[in-house]
Amino acid sequence: MSDNHDHEHAPRWKHDGVRVIKGDQLDPNTAQTPGMHREAAINAARVGAQKIWAGTVSIQPNAKTGVHHHGALESVIYVVRGHARMRWGDALEFTAGAGPGDFIYV
Repeated sequence: MSDNHDHEHAPRWKHDGVRVIKGDQLDPNTAQTPGMHREAAINAARVGAQKIWAGTVSIQPNAKTGVHHHGALESVIYVVRGHARMRWGDALEFTAGAGPGDFIYV
């Protein structure tokens, strides 16, 4: 038996199954809203993600994003400090609040 590993025929996940995106390698080339600064870590363009976006968003006090849809993507938001109010629904009739240490799943 040979100790030579045949990397050409190994399943792709064995070499590409884990990606680490360093905090100083985030990409600001993503949709921006006045009062908010977004930087992507995980998205289709960076790592080939198909159903999730992950990154950082710094939000100035009282900033608001316009009504939008995340499409088929799932997002998780972790609140580091401050408070967030999410609104959704056909007429934005539903609301939820979150504070430091809370996770929001969209």
